[in-house]
Amino acid sequence: MSTIAINGPGIDFRSAAPAHRLRITARGRAVLLAIVAAPLSAVLLVLALNGGGATATLEAGAPAQVVMVQPGQSLWSLAEQIAPSADPRDVILELVAFNRLESSDVWAGQQISIPQQYATTAP
Repeated sequence: MSTIAINGPGIDFRSAAPAHRLRITARGRAVLLAIVAAPLSAVLLVLALNGGGATATLEAGAPAQVVMVQPGQSLWSLAEQIAPSADPRDVILELVAFNRLESSDVWAGQQISIPQQYATTAP
C-alpha cells in the first residue's frame, strides 16, 4: 500500500480533525426526556389540582347562589330575570365581573354565580 502526501502552499491536511457523529446513549435519552417532561408534568399537575374547584361565596361566608344557563338563554335574559327593575346592561357587567368571565357569551349548562344584591330574587 502506498501513501501519497500532498503539501502545497497553504494546505495542511494533518490538522483536519476526523468527522464524528453525535451519538446519544440510553442514559442521555432518559435525561433529555426528564428535562423536557418535568416542566410539562408540573404544569399538568397544577392544572389538575386547581381545575375548576373554586366556589364563589358571599361576604357572610355562605355559598353564593348559582344558576345554570338553560338552552337559548343569554346573560341579557338572565339579567332581566334576576333584576327586573335594573338596567340589564349594568347587571350583565356585574355578572361578567363577579364570575370573571372573558366575555358575555354563555352556553347551556354553564353555571353562573349571582352577586349578593341579586341572589334573593334569582330564579
